Amino acid sequence: MAAKKIGGGKLTRSETVTVRLDPKLRYLAELAARKHRRTLSSYIEWAIEKSLGNIVLADEGEQYEQTILNQASDLWDVDEADRFVKLAQAYPDLLTHEEQLIWKVVQESPAFGFERKTIDYQYLREKWEIVRQYAFGEITPEEYATEIIPF
Repeated sequence: MAAKKIGGGKLTRSETVTVRLDPKLRYLAELAARKHRRTLSSYIEWAIEKSLGNIVLADEGEQYEQTILNQASDLWDVDEADRFVKLAQAYPDLLTHEEQLIWKVVQESPAFGFERKTIDYQYLREKWEIVRQYAFGEITPEEYATEIIPF
């Protein structure tokens, strides 16, 4: 959904998320938003971003903790398949069951280069929907093999 251009602000794209808040929390968040001179939506987005610096993904000893915020550039990609591989390689323990099924398919398919330690991102992007369908049992192994075999 495209955000409206307001004032001198730049046009951005954002996702809509529906959340439930108990009445007290909503009221307090609205007060905090007023204090920050923000909309409630803008305040919630800001608060979430701020909290990402407190969620530790990995402790690299006592000197440096890997938080979601400082790993954001390593984990984010505009392409879903690329984002998926980045997460699976860096933090496999964060994969959902469904994502684990997909990762197993990618790892076991020589066409994607996992065994060579070099994922063929372009080919995976091209075949992403087929990989997902196979992982979820929506197509047969024969259909998958026909679609994935390069050349």
